Amino acid sequence: MSKPPKYWNKARKYLSKKDKVMKDLIFKYRDKTLTTRKDIFFSLCKSIIGQQISVAAANSVFKKFQNTCNGKINPKTVKKINIQKLKRCGLSRQKAKGIKELSIKFSSKSFNPNLIKKMSDEDAIVYLSSLRQIGRWSAEMILLFTFNRENIWPIQDIGLLRAISNNYKKKYLPPKKFVNLLSKKFSPYCSVATWYLWRSIDDEPIQY
Repeated sequence: MSKPPKYWNKARKYLSKKDKVMKDLIFKYRDKTLTTRKDIFFSLCKSIIGQQISVAAANSVFKKFQNTCNGKINPKTVKKINIQKLKRCGLSRQKAKGIKELSIKFSSKSFNPNLIKKMSDEDAIVYLSSLRQIGRWSAEMILLFTFNRENIWPIQDIGLLRAISNNYKKKYLPPKKFVNLLSKKFSPYCSVATWYLWRSIDDEPIQY
């Protein structure tokens, strides 16, 4: 794992001044930070595996997938694994197809992750969403965890919505108007606010 993003300390000071709840969370969780693997293929595979299943189930499937790849999760290795073998890891047919197609597009360079660096957040989400099994939520996870973009606010994420409800004493689901209000308050460091809100409901920091 890498060092925290360059903006991390500046963001913590900014958010602490902006919001009392965020100030308390930042003070409470000082031990770890957002990092990046700098491996978009690995992160995309992990994101596909984690869709619509519990963290425990996702970790179990991912471990089997990792073993099937002999610990080498890269396009060349995954491309050689057939769909049936991928399914035996616990993947649905759609997820297996998504990961297989991902390996083919990366190998052929028909998908170029280097282009993302120069894209706006929205343009990058559209580009990532062109991949099979990658929707807006998965694209946002990649921008947040792989590229460490500072202003990602993934409002489709159940964990984030639950954390907002818990910390701001709102019913679940929290009102959309309130979620949007927080987004404006936390901008341009919504990613950092999201990370701390996740920490408040899961002691093990999420990593894709």
